[in-house]
Amino acid sequence: MECRRFEITLVSASDLEDVRKLFKMKVHARVSVGSNPNTEKRTPTDKHGEINPAWNFSMKFTISESMIHYPNDMLVIKLYCKRKLGDRYIGEMHMSMKELYEYSYANGGSAIMTCPVLKGSAQSQGILRFSYRFGEKVTIDKLVLAESVAGWSMC
Repeated sequence: MECRRFEITLVSASDLEDVRKLFKMKVHARVSVGSNPNTEKRTPTDKHGEINPAWNFSMKFTISESMIHYPNDMLVIKLYCKRKLGDRYIGEMHMSMKELYEYSYANGGSAIMTCPVLKGSAQSQGILRFSYRFGEKVTIDKLVLAESVAGWSMC
């Protein structure tokens, strides 16, 4: 099986919709790759930036080579405001892994993106900044992959 490392650094967001009128907004992001919900990872909560959170937080994923060849596998970044009664949804950004790869390929496999934050089908308020890079393609023996998939795929 052919795989690649995918590393993303969530830098910041700015001018987000203030979904918390009485108290300070404390924002975190949840990131997933592809259709497997088990890949979701999250940033620490920014407790000071409110509508302009900054994380500068890196995450690593292992993706199959096929994810960069088909437009259906998506990078999804969802933003939430932390609350005691449950996190409140702020908005999200979707982009095809294929599109990300093609954009970064011209830049040596890495890029910096600034994307609008969406809420539903309409553009919400705010933008999200992140950088990312793709590692080299590696081939992994299926037996080795089967033995170590739980720990290795969620690096």
